[in-house]
Amino acid sequence: MEKLHLEVVTPANIMVSQDVDIVVAPGSIGEFGVLKGHARFLSGIVPGELRFTADNKTEYFAVTSGFAEISDDKVSILVDAAERAEEIDIERAKKAMDRASERLTKERGTVDIDFLRAEASLKRAMMRIKVAQKIK
Repeated sequence: MEKLHLEVVTPANIMVSQDVDIVVAPGSIGEFGVLKGHARFLSGIVPGELRFTADNKTEYFAVTSGFAEISDDKVSILVDAAERAEEIDIERAKKAMDRASERLTKERGTVDIDFLRAEASLKRAMMRIKVAQKIK
């Protein structure tokens, strides 16, 4: 199978820079896949699972918000954060999920509770757990 080049970049570092067979990413209007020869396009990236396959090995990442550019057999994913599935601490993610769930059970008028932030934290923790379980 012919390859395309994938780069996953965060503000902290370059997480991936390698030739791959296929990339599947969580786009703003739905999950999308890219193979060599794909048409050019731009997409928002939403928190979710990013996966790619190279030489019959699939790798999984939990990613946050960002953008993707597909052009000339290159996929550039720019996100606020990305974490390899094998590096996700499931216990820590479960604790974060529990804290966020607890905050969301409070009454909506409660002072000192940012419900949008708690909801985002809950979704992020759930996504991290889901991605980590792909390799367990």
